[in-house]
Amino acid sequence: MIKKILLLGFAILCGTANAAFADGPKPVQLGFFSPIQLVAARDPVYGLRVNLIFTNDDNEVAGLSLSSGWTRTGSDMAGVQLGVVNWVDGSLFGWETGLLNYTGNRFVGPGLGVVNIVRGDLTGVQLGVTNFDYGFVHGVQFGLINNISESFIGCQDGFLNMVKSNFSGFQTGAFNHVEGIMTGLQIGVFNYSQQVSGVQIGVFNMTDSLKGVQIGVGNYNGNSEEIPFMVLLNCHF
Repeated sequence: MIKKILLLGFAILCGTANAAFADGPKPVQLGFFSPIQLVAARDPVYGLRVNLIFTNDDNEVAGLSLSSGWTRTGSDMAGVQLGVVNWVDGSLFGWETGLLNYTGNRFVGPGLGVVNIVRGDLTGVQLGVTNFDYGFVHGVQFGLINNISESFIGCQDGFLNMVKSNFSGFQTGAFNHVEGIMTGLQIGVFNYSQQVSGVQIGVFNMTDSLKGVQIGVGNYNGNSEEIPFMVLLNCHF
């Protein structure tokens, strides 16, 4: 009986190994330090990827990725990534958690990390100490420092929030800076938007063009020719 169980276990192990090295996507990737890894970097991995120090996959990866080091995906990633450094050159669809999360193209899903960098558009939730997004963001973002190079739609919360284009939604932080049009509600110690279509609440609020309400100790509206600076309340429609 024991002999049959051992033979069955050996057969399953051989079958798994053969499947891993057959043509097409591989179900398992085990990596120590590239190129010392079970599957060649050129082959896609659909299943489980486990990395100790550094694993490099140039092709697509889908499934569960676990790492105690740096994992690089040269193409798209779909699934869940948990590691120290999660690096995806393409797009990521799923969930990732790590000290450093880098996505070279679009990111869809929740991302949690100390440093989150997305070079393309982001749709979902982003939580980190520092978040750098170079594309359009649609979702919820929490971080100590949030820096957005394109437009933002949704909710943003942080100590320093910087949006280099338009913002629509709810923004709260110690310092909020929107270089385009802010549509919605902005709450902070210091709020600046080039144009405001909504409400600013803070110690000091500043805009070049106001279409709404400012509430704060000091309020500046650049398109008010008569009295550009008001105390406590400033309205312009």
